[in-house]
Amino acid sequence: MRLRITHPGRLDSLRSLMESGRGDRVRRQLQAVGRAAAYFGGGFLLLSTASTVAVRSLRFLSDTNQRKFAMQCGACEGKGTYGCRLCRGSSTVEWSPLYDPVFVNPCICPTCDGTRVQRCLNCLGKGYA
Repeated sequence: MRLRITHPGRLDSLRSLMESGRGDRVRRQLQAVGRAAAYFGGGFLLLSTASTVAVRSLRFLSDTNQRKFAMQCGACEGKGTYGCRLCRGSSTVEWSPLYDPVFVNPCICPTCDGTRVQRCLNCLGKGYA
């Protein structure tokens, strides 16, 4: 932000304000506010990081425990994926923009994005239900 001074006399009054004890007091107050903001911002960042690490570690422990004792998914036989049902493993689908197709365009399958497999919807790709 640029400080625009419209009157030359105001420039002198601004200099005198900064050179006087009043300017030092304002500067100290701004420094104190900056320190407090940095203190609270750092504390927030630390708490956010700690909670993220705790939640991820608990989720990892829960998943490993569940993987030990859970039954294998019946839809994908524990693989987590199965062949794409829309393109039937060809990675492309026939598409026409018109209701009565004059010409048909081969397009990449929107379900599997051309990988020919899709994630199991029963176990969400984990392999166990």
